[in-house]
Amino acid sequence: MEKPVISVFNTPNCPYCHMLMDYLDGKNIDYVSIDLTREPDRAQEMMQKSGQTGVPVTIIKQGDKEDIIIGFDQEKIDQILQLKS
Repeated sequence: MEKPVISVFNTPNCPYCHMLMDYLDGKNIDYVSIDLTREPDRAQEMMQKSGQTGVPVTIIKQGDKEDIIIGFDQEKIDQILQLKS
């Protein structure tokens, strides 16, 4: 199985964004941080995929499958990535 590609749309002042990225860092999970204050043009991409204007939004792409997680949902992340708590 190929390694998932994880993108985290975030902003620096979002506490849930920090919690999410700290969690992924703690699990040694690679991800791409997309800071919408530095890359505002990427906000449109996030809104089209998730229907959300708030952050964090995490997109986990595995092959042809794309899972979108709104907010910091540790249970859903663990389920998709098949992590043990």
